[in-house]
Amino acid sequence: MTARFDAIGLVVSDMAASVAFYRRLGFAFPDGAGDQPHAEAGLPGGLRLMLDTEETVRSFLPGWRPPAGGGRASLALRCDGPAEVDALYDELVGSGYHGELKPWDAFWGQRYAVVHDPDGNGVDLFAPLAAE
Repeated sequence: MTARFDAIGLVVSDMAASVAFYRRLGFAFPDGAGDQPHAEAGLPGGLRLMLDTEETVRSFLPGWRPPAGGGRASLALRCDGPAEVDALYDELVGSGYHGELKPWDAFWGQRYAVVHDPDGNGVDLFAPLAAE
């Protein structure tokens, strides 16, 4: 028997806000997902992004509390090119989401930026820089 990676799970404080944020990034949550205590969106390769409300987690882990501080989890999303990194970052920050790191040309050869989801989780936006 071999365990295999199947899903990424995030605990969210506001399901509707989180579903709206991740839909802006192209995640296909089903209709009505923002009103549910648990929601899933399929990812390429058969993986899933799973969101659970804090109340849901407390229901099966009595006494559970959200971790203090942010930055404990992040997702990295590959964009089609450097211009898409800039455009997506500007769209999200312009819609009120926190921009943690403005787009920049990273020394490792990527256009790179970081925004926060509604719960403060980092979402890295990146694309390879054109070879010179």
